Amino acid sequence: MAETTEFELVSPDRLLVSEAVEMVVVPGLEGDFGVLPRHAPMLSTVRPGVIDIHEGGQVKTRLFVAGGFAEVTEDRCTVLAEEAFTLDDVAPDAANERLRSARDDVAEAGDAFAKARAEKAVSVAEALVAAVSR
Repeated sequence: MAETTEFELVSPDRLLVSEAVEMVVVPGLEGDFGVLPRHAPMLSTVRPGVIDIHEGGQVKTRLFVAGGFAEVTEDRCTVLAEEAFTLDDVAPDAANERLRSARDDVAEAGDAFAKARAEKAVSVAEALVAAVSR
């Protein structure tokens, strides 16, 4: 049996994943990073993108995260996500509609705070569209 590391993905709503995995690939702010057993401890900001859970040398599960933080220790990877769900739950049309709506919100933003929030929603929606297109 292959050596494993514990992986937990937590969203504001619930614990989505808590399992032993061979490897997990996380979309870090400075690039994707893979976590294997006995990984060096680190903290990272997570950008909008896809977390891949590997088993048997192949991707077993793909999850979308809208951003957050990751903590890696020698025996665990924990991701605290702003929003997270499996990609199987998203149809390409729904992702494209989310992007259209976010772009409309940028155009309608009344102040700098609303515009910044809407622009962040656009970047998340763009990442989601790219993820469902893969």
